[in-house]
Amino acid sequence: MEFLTEYGLFFAKTLTFVVAVFIIVTLIVSAGGRGKKSEKGQIQVSKLNEKYKATREALQHAVLDEDQVKLLEKDEKKRLKVEKSDQKKAAKAKHKKEEHGSAGDEYKKRVFVLDFHGDIKASANESLRETISAVLTLATPKDEVVVKVESGGGMVHSYGLASSQLARITNKQIPLTVCVDKVAASGGYMMACVANKIVAAPFAILGSIGVVAQLPNFHRLLKKNDIDYEMFTAGEFKRTVTMFGENTEKGREKFAEDLEDTHVLFKEFVAEHRPQVDIAAVATGEVWFGRRAKDVNLIDLLQTSDEYLLDQVETADIFEVEFAVKKSLPEKLGLAAQVAIERALFSVWEKAQLNRWF
Repeated sequence: MEFLTEYGLFFAKTLTFVVAVFIIVTLIVSAGGRGKKSEKGQIQVSKLNEKYKATREALQHAVLDEDQVKLLEKDEKKRLKVEKSDQKKAAKAKHKKEEHGSAGDEYKKRVFVLDFHGDIKASANESLRETISAVLTLATPKDEVVVKVESGGGMVHSYGLASSQLARITNKQIPLTVCVDKVAASGGYMMACVANKIVAAPFAILGSIGVVAQLPNFHRLLKKNDIDYEMFTAGEFKRTVTMFGENTEKGREKFAEDLEDTHVLFKEFVAEHRPQVDIAAVATGEVWFGRRAKDVNLIDLLQTSDEYLLDQVETADIFEVEFAVKKSLPEKLGLAAQVAIERALFSVWEKAQLNRWF
């Protein structure tokens, strides 16, 4: 027993030392980074066709025997030879058409794939803006942009901006598809409904077309302890409800009125982009799994994003586009803490919204 006590004390001291060193290092790195202009980041592009091909070849070598692999490689060489010959013929035909004043009709579609992982503040807005700006320099109405959205929603103005970024694509008459594998609810669905087509996995969570706001009020606690809280405003409704002041019925009514107006705007936005939806039936704040969401026209197709992209790998060139930012150590630590908190909050949201498990 004495050994366990001594070991516990030793462990506590060691843990305290490690935590102290960690905090000191973080503060030093943070201080060293002050005043330095951080790198904005850069666009990174990878061709998914090549990734899929490499995966297939690796699997073939692992599963098939040597003779089967050689046979497949031989067939592939023949296919590439025929494809190259067809390309040459197409180029010659195009050249002849251009000589006679008519342009060729041959065009291989390009699919640009973007990711949006949304937190409460829609912090990925900056990356989304950069990737969309890059894609719009090259994409045409013959191409397609696929955005994989994963978000349970958040701040109204932040997700309003994210939706407006996606609208830049459709405003250029470029087909936009949003794929939802896990969740696109509330602000996440606001983004999704901008697309020409919404593709969702069978058990993805969609909808939650509603608005929510909540805050604690400590006025009675302050009053009980003889603590005064004073707030000065100019304008009758500069503040409606507060955390520390005494909330009035008039202030509550105004706050509820503002929430209702935001909900009306949300409904109008969804109705504008998805006229096939019965907005009165779906704008109740409820959520739907993918299969049920299709029944009420919240989505167009039941598929995972992987399935949707793989279906096009033979007919289109598929490019994954991302905006990579080099983060400092304090930023990484802050992001890790933020992700942990938001995961916990989303877990609570899931329990409150769904209250059903497998």
